[in-house]
Amino acid sequence: MDSMDPPPTVTPSSNIPGLRKAHCRNAEALAVPGIERKRFAVPEVLVELKKNPQDEIPYGTLNHMIVSGLAGSMCCGLTNLSVVPLDLIKCRMQVDPVKYPGMFHALRTTLKAEGVRTLTRGWAATGTGYAFQGFCKFGLYEVFKNHYAEMLGPENAYVYRTLLYLASASSAEAVADVFLAPFIGIKVRMQTSPGCPSQMRQVFPMVIRNEGLIGLYKGLPPLWMRQIPFTTAKFCCFEMSLEAMYKHVIPKKRDECTKREQLMVTLFAGIVAGAVAVTCSQPPDVIISKLYREPNATIPSVIKDLGFSGMWKGLVPRILMMGSLAAIQLFTFDSVKLAFKLERPPPPEMPESLKKKMAAQA
Repeated sequence: MDSMDPPPTVTPSSNIPGLRKAHCRNAEALAVPGIERKRFAVPEVLVELKKNPQDEIPYGTLNHMIVSGLAGSMCCGLTNLSVVPLDLIKCRMQVDPVKYPGMFHALRTTLKAEGVRTLTRGWAATGTGYAFQGFCKFGLYEVFKNHYAEMLGPENAYVYRTLLYLASASSAEAVADVFLAPFIGIKVRMQTSPGCPSQMRQVFPMVIRNEGLIGLYKGLPPLWMRQIPFTTAKFCCFEMSLEAMYKHVIPKKRDECTKREQLMVTLFAGIVAGAVAVTCSQPPDVIISKLYREPNATIPSVIKDLGFSGMWKGLVPRILMMGSLAAIQLFTFDSVKLAFKLERPPPPEMPESLKKKMAAQA
């Protein structure tokens, strides 16, 4: 082509190679000179972070819920996976206290009879179940807390904030346990039932074949009895501990603290919350283990068989396991919030309108 000839005319066409308008939402222009063509749809949350790297993901939005859920899935799945050996010992102490009277005795007996490898039984069901549960629990907690606070209004949300935490956590956990229950049933059977297969993919069809789908959800009511008190106590104590520390212990507001100082406060509040939560939910945890071990058992029969003292079997290893897990989960969750720039509302303060009302009444 001679250099003096005018450039060829490009006619827009949907058949240009690589361009399919019908399947590309972002194809706002055709591939013609001077017009930029977008090829792929980028997730909205990533677009926002790229455009405004200093901005936070607003609290109460869908993006905030999704990232919170993913953070909760990661921290719950990984932390519970890390203590599977201790969980196995705890479950065996609960279902057979005669054979496993103490934590160290149970460990020695298990190692002697079955070897070291048996300490990892149930790891797949544990990791998968708690990953689903963590997504719902942490993601939906923020959603419910924001929704209930809007329903109450600023003044009532502050006055009744303890009830707000309890309602938000219980709502989120009730949903999360529906996804967790089948995996807990599989895990407990693998860890405590003699002759049970050691792989999750073998146990699932076996339970459905022998007990039906209801066999996977047999422990859902007692799971609610355990997890809802555990989660409500954990979140409520955590929120109240944060508020108390920033109000009475830390000599400055949270926004004035460094990230390291904020995370140290989070860790301490998480330790307190974990210890309280474990104690509140210990009896239902024992009932769940017995129900899955004995197919014909019922909640009343288990309570009668165990007695009051039997309901607290395995409390020490569970505090070591679940108490530390709760602290690590809350610490990890807050760390992820900081890392991914999620908006973190400060500890609640009395609204100015309520202060004026109280001053007028005084």
